[in-house]
Amino acid sequence: MTAFAYTLIVLLVITSVLLTLLVLLHRGKGGGMSSMFGGGVSSSLAGSSVAEKNLDRYTLLVGIIWFACIVGLGLWLKIVESGGA
Repeated sequence: MTAFAYTLIVLLVITSVLLTLLVLLHRGKGGGMSSMFGGGVSSSLAGSSVAEKNLDRYTLLVGIIWFACIVGLGLWLKIVESGGA
């Protein structure tokens, strides 16, 4: 395996863990895990919408990076199997 593949695999593992944590921090119907960390207390404050928007942005960014790692690994495996590398 090349350094490119190892880099993608490490990045994939890191983004998978981050994506899981970020999704769990989102507020659901019942408050979710974000209420455990003080999200339920600050939900009545004016600044909580900014925190939710930032959480949405971070989740989207990490999701895009995660998806790019999946596609990159798939393309790399296709090239390796065809004998290109």
